[in-house]
Amino acid sequence: MNRIGRIQQALAYWCLNATEWKWDIDRICQKAVALGCSSVELAPPELWHVVAGYGLKNSLVLNGMPDPVFSKGLNNPRYQEEVIARTKQVIDQCPDFGIPNVICFTGYKWRDAEDPSSGEISLGEGAANTVKGMRELASYAASRGVTMVIEQLNTRDASHPMKGHPGYQGDDMDYCAEIVRQVDSPNAKLLFDVYHCAIMNGDVIRRIHQYGTWIGHVHVAGVPGRAELDGGQEIHFPGVMRALVEVGYRGWVGQEFIPTRDPDVGLAEAVAVCDV
Repeated sequence: MNRIGRIQQALAYWCLNATEWKWDIDRICQKAVALGCSSVELAPPELWHVVAGYGLKNSLVLNGMPDPVFSKGLNNPRYQEEVIARTKQVIDQCPDFGIPNVICFTGYKWRDAEDPSSGEISLGEGAANTVKGMRELASYAASRGVTMVIEQLNTRDASHPMKGHPGYQGDDMDYCAEIVRQVDSPNAKLLFDVYHCAIMNGDVIRRIHQYGTWIGHVHVAGVPGRAELDGGQEIHFPGVMRALVEVGYRGWVGQEFIPTRDPDVGLAEAVAVCDV
């Protein structure tokens, strides 16, 4: 399929497998190839070889924590040692598959991630803990050619466990960017999720220009609802993609939306609208 190709694109495994559509890894990879995408991301390690077998990149992988992977993060001393250990195990596997990015999270703000009554970790403490943990991981990842990318998640949408994450501490793009600034490593970047940023902060294009040098990976989905990138949502994705080109972004844009209709149609539309 002929594309302009200035934006490298990826399909997100979980959106097509762990939802009502139940696409297996082969179908997802075949669709990526057919659409001219160069990556399938967020597949589990046991499937990395399948992705590679299709000539595709595993552009982003999870940190090895059990689901929900974003709840127990680097902000909390109660979980940080486990998060770092599991993440290092994932990092060790990345060179064999040329994997460039491993995701990390601040985690929920509660001292017991599963119990809101357990008290809150302050924003300052959470940032300091996350900087400490991310700095250790970035240093470890550097010798393996891997970058840690930290993701902002929105806390406003409580309608679905994967549309919003009430209680997540890193729900502000500026907060996450400041963490990356303090880590101060070429192997520590932002995972700039356009969907989450639009919900929590807005002003997406301005923030892309503000933080462009720190963006290591990008996710997209329609607002509201984390659905298709079509006329029923409010983000003008061609403008967002052009901003990424303007700041010199050379990484991947992951199509991380939850299909509400035929994924074949929605994916083709989304890939086309992000090809600028």
